[in-house]
Amino acid sequence: MENYNFRPRIGVLALQGDFEAHLKMLAQLGVDGKAVRLPEHLEKLDGIIIPGGESTTIGKLMVIYGLDEVLQQKLREGLPVWGTCAGLILLAKETDNALAGQPLLASMDIRVRRNAFGSQRESFETDLSVSALGEAPFHAFFIRGPSIEKVGPTVEVLATLDDGTIVAVREGTFLGTAFHPEVSGDTRFHEYFLRIVQSVNR
Repeated sequence: MENYNFRPRIGVLALQGDFEAHLKMLAQLGVDGKAVRLPEHLEKLDGIIIPGGESTTIGKLMVIYGLDEVLQQKLREGLPVWGTCAGLILLAKETDNALAGQPLLASMDIRVRRNAFGSQRESFETDLSVSALGEAPFHAFFIRGPSIEKVGPTVEVLATLDDGTIVAVREGTFLGTAFHPEVSGDTRFHEYFLRIVQSVNR
């Protein structure tokens, strides 16, 4: 990992889902990770990760604990954020089940389709070409993963499947992946997010 001019404090939304794996990955990189469960936990963070899990459950818990509006404000103010799987859904401005009561942070100019590849039994893994991470492919795990059906003009596509399905995007300081980099053993996506964080803290 690169040497950083500051010691970033990265929050991981810890209401439900695979937050512990992200915290372990951050610790592996020597980065301070903080479990976020209440609005006051968002203070003095340099970035935040929204993990995979059940997007509807995480969204409803954000509302119950008063995190949704505070987090939306932090994102508007420029706090870097990375959503993985369910986190990607929560970041999207539009999803295929918007009428089903899905609370959204509605921060990225993307449309996301939930469970795009089927049920748990249709989970799969594949190698992705991600030029932002270097030449070596990234081995990605899709677990009831969403897909990105539409991107706005300011959104950069980072990775697609062989059939062209978009599975990783960036919009400024916002990052979204339809898969679970935290279970891959490959730290490059976490390092990529940390570079985004560093870019706004120079």
